[in-house]
Amino acid sequence: MKEKALILLSGGLDSLVSLDMARKTLDVKLALMFDYGQKAFEDEKEAVINICSYYKLNYKIIELPFLKEISNNALTNKENNNFNTLGEVWIPNRNGLFLNIGACYGDKYNYGYIIFGANREEGIDFPDNTKNFTKCAKEFFSFSTLNKVNVLAPCLEFDKIQIVNYAIDNNVPLNLLKSCYQGSNSTGKKHCLECMSCKLLYNAIKKSKKPQLVKELF
Repeated sequence: MKEKALILLSGGLDSLVSLDMARKTLDVKLALMFDYGQKAFEDEKEAVINICSYYKLNYKIIELPFLKEISNNALTNKENNNFNTLGEVWIPNRNGLFLNIGACYGDKYNYGYIIFGANREEGIDFPDNTKNFTKCAKEFFSFSTLNKVNVLAPCLEFDKIQIVNYAIDNNVPLNLLKSCYQGSNSTGKKHCLECMSCKLLYNAIKKSKKPQLVKELF
């Protein structure tokens, strides 16, 4: 039998593909999504609901209003569209907090694994997307949880092009994802092509096996 797992699901490329990859070896039962006041929350929520429906997962949305209070940058402030620096898209200890909440659920309901969408390319700029971060999280949870919940980042060795190519090869429903920092209510578009997340996705698709996918997602 496959071991039971939960996933931290944002509705974006990395978590979507991580989910598909993890299902090959794990029994993924639950998706956790977090509302920390991000501008794209409603779009991300729609993506998460559609992805969970596609993969037949239960999902839970956890509200973290205090994160918006201490962030106030381009991800959360509707008046700020400056996505050009790390500080403007950095939420303090976001992945650390999300993983810890996942570990609470893992410990309580005996999920053996928490899956999240760390990847090699974003690990260059974001320290909470690295091998060392993932390794430290595993070690920490071996002390802080009774069931010693594990952490898995299936895309950890992949860059964005490899992630997109995996999705193409395995028929992952890329049409369901939302990888934009801005909400479509303000931009009128699913993907704005202005923020860092959109640019990374666009460039990866253009260099992938199916560059024509940009017409479907942008």
